[in-house]
Amino acid sequence: MKSFDRPLLVGMASSYGNLPQADWLWKQTPRPFGRWGNIQMQALAPTPDYLLLYQLDFHKLLAPPQLTWRQRLRGRRHQPVNIAAQLRHLPKDQVIFLLREPPLPEVLAANQHNYALAQDYCGYVSGPDDSAPTPDYMPAIWYVDQPFQHLDQGPPPEKLRPCSWITSGISRTENHRQRLEFLQQVQEHELPVDIYGRGLPIGINGLGPLQNKWSGMAPYYYNLAIENYAENDWYVSEKLWDALLSWCLPIYYGGSAADRLLPPGSFLRLPSQDEQGLAYIREVIASPDAWYEAKGAIAEARQIILHKLNLLNWLSEYVERA
Repeated sequence: MKSFDRPLLVGMASSYGNLPQADWLWKQTPRPFGRWGNIQMQALAPTPDYLLLYQLDFHKLLAPPQLTWRQRLRGRRHQPVNIAAQLRHLPKDQVIFLLREPPLPEVLAANQHNYALAQDYCGYVSGPDDSAPTPDYMPAIWYVDQPFQHLDQGPPPEKLRPCSWITSGISRTENHRQRLEFLQQVQEHELPVDIYGRGLPIGINGLGPLQNKWSGMAPYYYNLAIENYAENDWYVSEKLWDALLSWCLPIYYGGSAADRLLPPGSFLRLPSQDEQGLAYIREVIASPDAWYEAKGAIAEARQIILHKLNLLNWLSEYVERA
């Protein structure tokens, strides 16, 4: 009788509220049930072999809860959180902490606090930040909802329009506000850029939020991929992966990590978020010539994202080394 081979299960815990799904990351592999190499990604597995703490806010877990006035009147006291129990009693070397947010000045202290606390419970602690115990780029996840086989083997989609930009109206940091100012300039200068996103400021004539980023990227030759942070050698986000997997030529504003991870010519560098940057965008998107010249490099970059930078591949290689 044939027996079923059992991969090593990887569970996941995160402070992101929209991630606790049984099939988290399953779209990032051609195999069923989240299989990649020697692992199987099961975010909600009750007894995993490894546990990925993905942007988990240790400092919030350890903070006293905010009690209601009724609870305070009844004399309820804060009970320390048993982190070890929450991590399901796994050996330290089987718990991985990956912080994915950039080291913006407004959150740097919280990030460093998380790193310090994570080292008590995790065998590997990393983030896109020089102050992390192990500074490194964040392995790739993407938000274009297409089957892996289609992204891997499908032809480029039909290109119909010059350029898109998928962004949001978030303004909680100075970097966010700088990007919103540039968004306003793109619109005021009437650049032929279709803007999508949620919570955009009043006055931005956007086309609305998207359920699937593929819809707002695949029909475009170019995509504006502007990071929240561009000041170190580690941070690069899904803004670049999504654009390339949609066969766009990204006009990218970010740090140097992308240069180390992707082949030359697979993206363009936006020089600045000002008049010079506006002129650069206008010149590039005036014709599809740059896209056609970069088509081969885009195809190469897509394979690197799918098979090498992929977070599932990173986890599989980590488990293999353990």
